[in-house]
Amino acid sequence: MGAKAIVAKILRDELASIGIRSLTVQESERIAAQIFERITDLELELAARDFASAGRDRD
Repeated sequence: MGAKAIVAKILRDELASIGIRSLTVQESERIAAQIFERITDLELELAARDFASAGRDRD
């Protein structure tokens, strides 16, 4: 089972635990993929900030 499928399953389980049962497998997988995209974007943004900060520290 891939990481996205695991996140999708956790999402469905967590929503079900609070009474939300209308999310389909496809919807939860799409949301999981979007979460991974957002995490990747955030990692890139943080890496760019670190790089810029390191450049300023050397000046």
